[in-house]
Amino acid sequence: MMQLTGEILFFMAQAFIACIGLLFLFAVALYFIDRLQTRHTLRRNFPLLARFRYLFEDLGEFFRQYFFAMDREELPFNRAERSWVYRAAKAVDTTVAFGSSRDLRPVGTVLFANCAYPMLESEALKTSAITIGPGARTPYAVASVFHISGMSYGAISKPATLALSRGAREAGIWMNTGEGGLSEAHLKGGADIVFQIGTAKFGVCGSSGRLDEARLRQVASHEQVRMFEIKLSQGAKPGKGGILPAEKVTPEISVIRGIPAGESSISPNRHPDIDSADDLLDMIARIRELTGKPVGFKAVIGEGEWLEQLCHKILARGVDAAPDFITIDSADGGTGAAPASLIDYMGLPLHESLPLVVDLLTKHGLRQRIRIIASGKLTNPGKVAWALSMGCDFAVSARGFMFALGCIQALQCNKNTCPTGITTHDERLQRGLVVGEKSKRVANYAAALQREVETIAHSCGVPEPRLLRREHCRVVRADGRSVSLAELYPAGDAGSA
Repeated sequence: MMQLTGEILFFMAQAFIACIGLLFLFAVALYFIDRLQTRHTLRRNFPLLARFRYLFEDLGEFFRQYFFAMDREELPFNRAERSWVYRAAKAVDTTVAFGSSRDLRPVGTVLFANCAYPMLESEALKTSAITIGPGARTPYAVASVFHISGMSYGAISKPATLALSRGAREAGIWMNTGEGGLSEAHLKGGADIVFQIGTAKFGVCGSSGRLDEARLRQVASHEQVRMFEIKLSQGAKPGKGGILPAEKVTPEISVIRGIPAGESSISPNRHPDIDSADDLLDMIARIRELTGKPVGFKAVIGEGEWLEQLCHKILARGVDAAPDFITIDSADGGTGAAPASLIDYMGLPLHESLPLVVDLLTKHGLRQRIRIIASGKLTNPGKVAWALSMGCDFAVSARGFMFALGCIQALQCNKNTCPTGITTHDERLQRGLVVGEKSKRVANYAAALQREVETIAHSCGVPEPRLLRREHCRVVRADGRSVSLAELYPAGDAGSA
């Protein structure tokens, strides 16, 4: 027995020495590769050692997220924001103890003015339904203030799409398809659908690249498809069309979009057939007539002059020519892939563009005709309540619902390597996303956010969220004092409900 043990230890020692030798030879090979290559200065000057810099650089974003960043330091979403969504989605306690970690001193901080005599639960009203597209043959009435923003099938996976659709149906909210067309997963989940028509018109595009009326009618024939949204631009990349990397264009997605499989999908930077306010109104009227359903558009606001012209054109044609809704996307919106120059610099953030649009529509007497949907990092109750106070009718979120699905902000949406299975078509990674479990979390998150927005409204003394006004919300100025939004933006405080 002792002899056998000795032999085992001898062989283990020999194997260990062999491994050390191989590692040494590998390190020597890397040394000479680095020393002789000409592309990387650091590797040429500091062979082998410089490789650790690249390793630490790749790992740095993850170490900062888990070990070094404070709860409210990270971008685009900090740990406190993500944690609230995770708890809400899991239907666990969302209360906190000891005090808020939110700093109330920075300029721009939003505060709500509580009422001395808040609304009792017995006095509160159920959030009322409002109608979008009253002039359409099939208008759409919906009560919830919070819905799922556009995420294309292709940019997100099949199980993620199905889980979102099921959760939306359970929560009584709509789901926007994004520009990638209508898939079986959207319909199978049973949600109300907002079909987005992007600049490439995926799903409703003819051979000429223009709108195919027969395909449009086919999409509209689905009862679940309740509205159509013409995407002019989106927050993360105004002036740039959708980008879907080649590895994400599977055979199924190529059929849905009508593009070659395995080739990158790059949408035009605008609709070729929409080049003016008249073109936009013509397209809205055409789609509304063909489908019988409400039609609006989504845009990032850069300046207000084009909207001013649009309002004049609407009034000249008659208010029936107006879009049924406008989705205002913030410059800090998200995406699966975008040029850094656009994602960092282009467009106005929602806190500037939302009041601009609300006040402009109010000025022209169109506010009650055109519903306003706000989009852009509206993932928690305070932000949604702020948007309602500012004058929108609905808020939508994409990344909030991604967190509800289990997103960990790994920042790999532009690749096919999402570790949570949300933005990948790798079936091995998709396996972790269990549709039945995640759809419940989607519904839980939507319900919890709606409930807490109602709590904010009741604390302000109003019976339901859509009765929040600018007077209920304040913002911190440079002198450290807060001022009412009604003082800063007095023109459009008539509200939406």
